[in-house]
Amino acid sequence: MLTVAIQKSGRLSEATLKLLNDCGISFRNGNTPKLKSSATNFPLQILFLRDDDIPECVADGITDAGIVGENVCAEKEKPVEIIERLGFAQCRLSIAVPREFDYQSQEDLNGLNIATSYPNLLGQFLKTQNIRASIREISGSVEVAPGIGWADAIFDIVSTGSTLISNGLKEVETVMESQAVIIAGKPLSPEKEAIREKLLFRIRAVNRAKNYKYILLNSPNDALERIAEILPGIKSPTVMPLALEGWSSVHTVIREDDFWELIEDLKDAGAQGILATPIGKMVV
Repeated sequence: MLTVAIQKSGRLSEATLKLLNDCGISFRNGNTPKLKSSATNFPLQILFLRDDDIPECVADGITDAGIVGENVCAEKEKPVEIIERLGFAQCRLSIAVPREFDYQSQEDLNGLNIATSYPNLLGQFLKTQNIRASIREISGSVEVAPGIGWADAIFDIVSTGSTLISNGLKEVETVMESQAVIIAGKPLSPEKEAIREKLLFRIRAVNRAKNYKYILLNSPNDALERIAEILPGIKSPTVMPLALEGWSSVHTVIREDDFWELIEDLKDAGAQGILATPIGKMVV
């Protein structure tokens, strides 16, 4: 059985459990986090931990893998490697200053007192940029530090930026982009390695599908060649005759980002009844 550590609560935890559910993996206690839970239909056990503890847990071999924010992994500096980026829980770590601060360049950070929960990442950034600033390590609501005179600026996670705005701050330097990742530590036995590869296979199939749409349309037969040229499917589209003489149904898979760019061209070529649906899993 493969043991994987995930965050016990929060947005990343919810997204991780949804991903596993989309992979067809069910758990005895559903999606209610306890200390641990075993899958009913896959050799997988989940440990629910604080996100800060996951890199160390994986590095020490307590669990065979972990799913955690890339920012946490980088901050903890444990001997683990990222084996898969998952594409959710995306955010960035940035420096923010009070809105009235006349910020022009990184030189303006010299001499400031910067509050953060990520002292290692901030320290690395300041060192590489030759910035002479002080770091005040705090936990919890970092964004309130400037408002109560505890710091001149902050270094923290930013998603939408609404929290910064509500606290009178503005983002001035992005230091790191982050997302959920799978991390691994010590080498696994052949049996566990095989299970991990099966899990990664399922995860990749689910995540790949998110970027594509299954598209169906009706086409006059004399327009099939032109429509096939327009559709950038994985291979050539599937064409099946309709009951209506002179018409065919065209099926293919296209990238989500391409869909709206193609609609007008398809319509101009004679396509009708265009339908696009999500794909649950995609194996190529």
